[in-house]
Amino acid sequence: MKRLQVSILLSVLSAIVFAQDMTAIIKEADEKFRGESSRGEITMIIERPGWSRTVSMKNWTLGNDYSLIYITAPAKEKGQVFLKRNKEMWNWVPNIERMIKIPPSMMMQSWMGSDFTNDDLVKESQMAKDYSNKLLGEEEIDGYQCYKIELIPHDDAPVVWGKVIMWISKKELHWLKAEFYDEDGYLVNTEILTEVKMMDDREMPTRLEMIPADEEGHKTIMIFDKIEFNVDLKESFFSQQNMKRIR
Repeated sequence: MKRLQVSILLSVLSAIVFAQDMTAIIKEADEKFRGESSRGEITMIIERPGWSRTVSMKNWTLGNDYSLIYITAPAKEKGQVFLKRNKEMWNWVPNIERMIKIPPSMMMQSWMGSDFTNDDLVKESQMAKDYSNKLLGEEEIDGYQCYKIELIPHDDAPVVWGKVIMWISKKELHWLKAEFYDEDGYLVNTEILTEVKMMDDREMPTRLEMIPADEEGHKTIMIFDKIEFNVDLKESFFSQQNMKRIR
């Protein structure tokens, strides 16, 4: 009888553990890539069956609401600038001296021919705020013991995913993997993060691979070459006027 009671108690405790809220852990893992503000250099490699293309860029961010990306290579696209202010996104194309506002209807289109979308760039959603979550269990990834967490969007959240499953290392709180599902429960993209290094004042993954589920041989790699966190940036930096003169 005692053995049965102990077994029941362990089952109840296990259920409580797996149902616990992981919001603080998700928030810390997500914010590790941004800080209050940041300035960095990124290399993006777009891989397709038979060819690949490399795009280099500079990136500035302020909180979750402001970001600016300046393309430094290849020569054909050098000087293009992408600006995010709150929920709006703009593109400055110097070759034709034109400022283009990206409409909501284009947010799910590919960004720069990659496996990232304009919506990924805008990053309106905040995982800890826009999703409810629960712990599914624990798994090991690349030698790290990880929490495996399921995220379901709130009904009023401005997100495109029906479900996200993410893996965060228990000790270091590194975001190491995520799977993104549509509203029908089909896997759309898998995100894999590796090459943990010191970047400025923190240790973090510096290589991100976005892999579409239904396009064999397609992959986009983001390599964080350099990042400085908590730099002095003002909201006025993220303006259409500055898009035309940033270098």
